[in-house]
Amino acid sequence: MKLNLLMGASNIGAVEQNTHGHPELTYAPSWVASLEAVPLSLSLPLAQQVHPTQTVSAVLWGLLPDNEATLDRWASAFQVSARNPLGILSHVGEECAGAIQFITDDRLDLVTSGALDAITPLSDEDVAARLQRVRQDAGATRRPDDLGQFSLAGAQAKIALLHTEQGWALPSGRIPTTHILKPPSGDFRGYVENEMFCLALAREMDLSTAYSSRLQIGTESAICVERYDRYQIDGQWFRLHQEDFCQALGIRPHLKYQNQGGPGPADLANVLWQHSSNPTEDVRRLFDALAFNYFIGGTDAHAKNYSLLIDSGGMARLAPLYDISSALAYPELDIRAIRMAMRIGSHYNWWDIRLNDWVTLSEQLRLDPSDCLKRMTLMAYQLPATASDVHQSMEQQGTGHEVLHHLIEQIHISCERFIRKVQAAAA
Repeated sequence: MKLNLLMGASNIGAVEQNTHGHPELTYAPSWVASLEAVPLSLSLPLAQQVHPTQTVSAVLWGLLPDNEATLDRWASAFQVSARNPLGILSHVGEECAGAIQFITDDRLDLVTSGALDAITPLSDEDVAARLQRVRQDAGATRRPDDLGQFSLAGAQAKIALLHTEQGWALPSGRIPTTHILKPPSGDFRGYVENEMFCLALAREMDLSTAYSSRLQIGTESAICVERYDRYQIDGQWFRLHQEDFCQALGIRPHLKYQNQGGPGPADLANVLWQHSSNPTEDVRRLFDALAFNYFIGGTDAHAKNYSLLIDSGGMARLAPLYDISSALAYPELDIRAIRMAMRIGSHYNWWDIRLNDWVTLSEQLRLDPSDCLKRMTLMAYQLPATASDVHQSMEQQGTGHEVLHHLIEQIHISCERFIRKVQAAAA
């Protein structure tokens, strides 16, 4: 089995299954020689002729849903193995995160010529039905008759659509989706509003963040997130290449949590120091994101929830933040027991994190601890009032939820707790 790698109008190489069933990557020589060359992944550099198949496999798995039920459903429908990422991508890989389209030989000329370019309008009823299906069944992210071949990474149920002046639509061929729609999680009430609030709060705190809004169609609601890996010129949409940090490090998605063998903050920072075109700024942004997630109780900020935008020559920038939500919104959760996705200093437990842990983290990231603590203290002073303002704005727009009242209160307490630690250390 072979899949061609299409980036824009360029065929940059191919991934092919070897005799042992493992995926092998080969870049096209013309692409390697191009000044515009971008690697499939930072873990698969252009200058390297032979790439470990386990690294190629990890990058491919990172493009697929982190949900076994979804993978099993797709594998059954496509009559491929659920353990074969290349086989699954041969059916859903024409629209993924980032700029690469995975195209089979028999479709390559049709896709590159634009013969398969199409936009299928969707009525509000169509969109509502899709949201209902994926809310009830995470494996129903696509319908059997969908023209587009889409794969969305991550564990949450979601769908990707194109938004046009006429409304929502399903694209195919070279035309990308522009928005990701995520219905509420069945586990936590007010999840849409929770994530929307956290993203808006991060943006108000000057953290680069994916723009989101609340979508209500009939009885179905969803958080609607603009894709930061898409851009428009003269009415035409294009793809930007990106990958998450698990992919950049060649790590399988099931190892996304640090306490399960996955990357920690220092690993992410090392990637930025090596590949970012502005590493100092990006590592500081990473620290700020870690601090923000601490203050709001953002316990799911693992390595797949941080990404990189990749440019020519393998230079990268830390991507806007996304998938931020707070555990502090739910009083039924014991705040003394909640755990962060990445270790801060020597602690995972949110309640146990001390001032010295942030000093240790700063040193691990190769940043000045004094500067980091000043930035964090300023954030602690600013967050409570900003959180109240964001909440008030959401209430006025009719997008509030009762869980946010408790979250605002807990953010105030979280910030006050940190400030007391700073004051005690200075005394």
